[in-house]
Amino acid sequence: MTHELPSPDHARNMRLIGFSDQGGRPDGVQIMVANGHAFIGHMFSKGFSIVDVRDPRRPQAVGYVPAPPNTWNIHLQAHEHLLLVVNAKDMFAAAEFADERAYYRSQVGDVVGMAGTKGQINRAERNWTAGLAVYDISQPAVPRRIGFMPVEGAGIHRIWYVGGRWAYVSVLLDGFTDYIFMAVDMSDPARPREAGRYWLPGMNQAKGERPDWSATSRYGLHHAIVNGDTAYGAWRDAGLVMIDVVDRASPKLITHRNWSPPFGGGTHNCLPLPDRDLLVVLDEAVLDHQEDGLKLIWIFDIRCPDNPISIATFPTPCEEDYARKGGHFGPHNIHENRPGSLVSSQLIFATYQNAGVRVFDIRDQYHPIEVGALAPPQPARLVDTRPSRARVIQSTDVFVDRNGIVYCTDYNAGLYIMEYLG
Repeated sequence: MTHELPSPDHARNMRLIGFSDQGGRPDGVQIMVANGHAFIGHMFSKGFSIVDVRDPRRPQAVGYVPAPPNTWNIHLQAHEHLLLVVNAKDMFAAAEFADERAYYRSQVGDVVGMAGTKGQINRAERNWTAGLAVYDISQPAVPRRIGFMPVEGAGIHRIWYVGGRWAYVSVLLDGFTDYIFMAVDMSDPARPREAGRYWLPGMNQAKGERPDWSATSRYGLHHAIVNGDTAYGAWRDAGLVMIDVVDRASPKLITHRNWSPPFGGGTHNCLPLPDRDLLVVLDEAVLDHQEDGLKLIWIFDIRCPDNPISIATFPTPCEEDYARKGGHFGPHNIHENRPGSLVSSQLIFATYQNAGVRVFDIRDQYHPIEVGALAPPQPARLVDTRPSRARVIQSTDVFVDRNGIVYCTDYNAGLYIMEYLG
């Protein structure tokens, strides 16, 4: 269903050209645009939706694939005729995470019974599906599942896949305190299989390792972006973890850099710009009213891969007091320069949750500037089922196609389609 275009709360050098409520399921997390269709993982509506965006001014919801019971499909990756979708425990439906502080301020493996700190792993109430699902999307409106890789544990959080033999996932397995890195062999898409894994020392409690970090720090991989034979891992409160994946069966650490504390952690994206030897690193804001502190987007110089150096931070939106607005204020995600989409080492597109979408020019890597912004209006209703949530926008993910059309999802507000006018 497509509605009359709403009026943004704030816009500069950007305009809204299309909107969809995603077939009555307006909550969205990760979005991929492929073959003229947007594939959108849901946070609260379960499953994922397909929206025909061949005319971005008139998007049409054309399909929906439900998730298995008690299972998240929040993240996905599309390349040519393949769609890879996470299957994991629906964390935000769980009573133990009704207060989101418990999700972002704990050893998640311990909370959901994966780590086995007492030598026992709780499998008694495993009522979710955990693993990696593979779909054929040669007919985009009707994805056809062709493969599945099960895993033992809470499941997969996010994927990096841009075609070819290898996919890379963050996965919470039995015996681990949090999500680790796994390389997946996709040579037969009907039978994906694990190739190798890497974790930070202290995470494998089943093998007797013990964390040397605070119990309120999330030392877990959000996801890695892989360029060539290097994986750039965003390891939440552990910062940047660069991994050599020349041998996918035996990934090895290149370097680990952490700036939390004094900063608040939550590292979410590590985007390499290989033509400039730069790395854009985003720290996610995860608590309301900046309770977890000011979160930033950083630029690192990676000319010496074993010694990445932070050289600049992006400006923070300041045309109103977003910290008081409600919900999360701060970075959440960036457009990740996927093959087939807009690939730019000059313009960075980011979501800032209750401050909408921002565009930054980093031609001068030492002085990033904001050159565009669009903050959608208040959502019509809350889809978020958690208690005491504010009815404000929470712009979540952003994807920019090769024509420069910007697609933005929201936890509650639907799919916004925009143009950058700079």
